[in-house]
Amino acid sequence: MKGKEGIGWIEMSYSTDTHLQFVMNIGQQKPESIINRETACPFCARESLTDILAEDGPLLLLKNKYPVLQDTLQTVLIETDECLAEFSTYRKDHLHRLMRFALREWDQMERSGEFRSVVMFKSHGPQSGGTIRHPHMQIVGLKQIDYLADVQEEQFQGLLIAGEPGVELNISTAPRVGFYELNAILKDGEKVDVMADYVQIAAHYLMHNFHRACNSYNLFFYRFHEQICVKIMPRFIASPIYIGFSIPQVADRIGEVADQIRQLYFEA
Repeated sequence: MKGKEGIGWIEMSYSTDTHLQFVMNIGQQKPESIINRETACPFCARESLTDILAEDGPLLLLKNKYPVLQDTLQTVLIETDECLAEFSTYRKDHLHRLMRFALREWDQMERSGEFRSVVMFKSHGPQSGGTIRHPHMQIVGLKQIDYLADVQEEQFQGLLIAGEPGVELNISTAPRVGFYELNAILKDGEKVDVMADYVQIAAHYLMHNFHRACNSYNLFFYRFHEQICVKIMPRFIASPIYIGFSIPQVADRIGEVADQIRQLYFEA
């Protein structure tokens, strides 16, 4: 650093259009029930939950008790009252109910006009970035940031695994982060249940049949070009090529993975 003129000098500021500020003193208070299984699960004590925004049987949407991100509204969608349940093994009726509830609440937050954009995602497992084991999603309203600013159409294109008019499941040929990314694409709103089935199949494959040991994944939801796109991403230690240079890599085995998913889930 050479002073204010040097390349290393930066004022104490950040771009609110591109960066979220994380409030560290709140983040340090969050319970960690994924890593520390002796930590009491806050989502199991349903009678103690507050700031509930919407409810449908076992499904709850509530304000996040630990709002670590400035200029946002952070909400948590509790998927079930069974702490050790897992998305990839939900009964179909519960899966479909959950997906419809989640999409409806995401849509309502988007339509509120209070946010520049709204993100919805799910974390499962110790390498997913989540802290609570109890199955849940998050819906976060962003007041300054457009989450679609760096999203490209090609990131949802790939080798077709299964599909019917209005909905498909593919494996990405141009992943956002790298290697193996599965995409469920919904073009016809009447096919929400089929899309939910595809997302569940992708998650189940990663957790139970993937050729690499995988105990973590994320679901990321995008409303893009009048479609709903769900990216199902296995989580491992990230490649330094991506972390340092934002260069994604695509595995040379995606064709084999696509064939395996077809054989296990669609041809049996």
